[in-house]
Amino acid sequence: VENHQVGGVAVVVVAVVVVIGGGGGGGGVVAPLGMAGGEGGDSEWSKALRDASGPLPGAFDRELAAAAGLSPESIAGGKMKGLGGRQAAVNPKLAANANLVEWLEEKGDVYLKDESSWGEAPHPMAISTDTIDELTNESSGRGLLARRGVNEGDELLVIPMDLCLTKKSARKALGKDALDKDINEYLAIACQLIHERYVLGDESSWKAYLDVLPEVDEVNPTFTWSDEDLSFLEGSPVVPATRSLQAKLRREYEALLSLKGALCDKFPDRFPRDKFTFEAWEWAFTMLFSRAIRLRNLREGETLAMVPYADLINHSPFSGAYVDARETGDWLFKTGEEEVILYADRGYRKMEQIYISYGPKSNADLLLLYGFALERNPYNSVDVTVSINADSDSDPLAADKIAFLDKTGTDNTVDFPCYADRYPVEMLEYLRLMQMTPEDTRGRPLGEFDYTRTISAGDEAGGLTSGVGAGGGQGGRGGGVVVETKHHKAP
Repeated sequence: VENHQVGGVAVVVVAVVVVIGGGGGGGGVVAPLGMAGGEGGDSEWSKALRDASGPLPGAFDRELAAAAGLSPESIAGGKMKGLGGRQAAVNPKLAANANLVEWLEEKGDVYLKDESSWGEAPHPMAISTDTIDELTNESSGRGLLARRGVNEGDELLVIPMDLCLTKKSARKALGKDALDKDINEYLAIACQLIHERYVLGDESSWKAYLDVLPEVDEVNPTFTWSDEDLSFLEGSPVVPATRSLQAKLRREYEALLSLKGALCDKFPDRFPRDKFTFEAWEWAFTMLFSRAIRLRNLREGETLAMVPYADLINHSPFSGAYVDARETGDWLFKTGEEEVILYADRGYRKMEQIYISYGPKSNADLLLLYGFALERNPYNSVDVTVSINADSDSDPLAADKIAFLDKTGTDNTVDFPCYADRYPVEMLEYLRLMQMTPEDTRGRPLGEFDYTRTISAGDEAGGLTSGVGAGGGQGGRGGGVVVETKHHKAP
């Protein structure tokens, strides 16, 4: 058990280990107390308590002591030394967590304590340095856990907009003469991230936040992979998407920063070349793609933002929670300020990991931008491409079908996402049209048919056969119809 002072914040670290074997030579196996299984059990509770950062009030101390089998006095006492009289080093991740909590409380008046205060309920979450995915039982890195039982609709966090990195904050930090009002949000925030981390460093107002941000290799999105690594995904749409993004990032970097007459030339004091390197640029976009949040309910429309603390929450495709913004104040009086807010989408047990949704993203999207893929992803899909060959002699209605599509404003070639358990009804409607023959129309114009309903038994069978056998290339009865799979979303 250790009592540390990190940046003025008391951090209690409890490390309980069991030594198995280990006679004489001291070569025993050290096993952690329990394995966190992501299910909110006692083992995860004790592990998360050891990882929790920030000031721990009396009730939390007592529960911590009980979980570790120690007395409350031992938690509150001085540092424990090892057998050799040496004091264990402070875990740098715990120190960074504690500094972030202190910074949020001091700079943003964010209440993160787990005890009640005047007009403030206990904060319901705690930072864990190593969370476990509840579906795969694999490590999911830093995350936020429920300190206590949480009910659906509970307010989980409130972060002032002033603490967020946005295009507005970037233009303020680096100058409106350098970053004009029309600059892309991603480019502006990327510049500020580099400025705060590599130029200002320890002097940055966001240092406590920057210190919890990961390195590129900890996130490992595919746009940072080497060609050799990327070759293992050959055949997946992740590969062309990755190469396209890599090329775009390089072009944007050169045009904005590195070429002659760009920002590093025009404002060398604010954009020093030795700091605004492509490696720093790649790190900044790794942070942006994996952590930036689109806030929509703002007075002046929507904005992209890096939101400290909120971006520690991990993704689940089954979560219905999204981070958004609101104006501060109550229903009667508004202050004019804005803040970021998150409500619980469901109930959570104590020490269960809290999730938000990053959106309905396939594994290809997740791997490209976030550096991970999900074993069970309901948004994983295969794009089925449906098209009609205008030059086909085997479909006498080909010209009529193309004219009908033109009239309705529909493209001749359409991609439809098909999932493991469902397909879009629009695809079936399209296939019904594509598979129609003169026997189905009996001289009637194509515009007179309702494609949400079965046209004929033969037409329906042809459409379904084409969809199911999409990999076969040619579909069913209408010889001019081409149905194929492409853009496999699974990496």
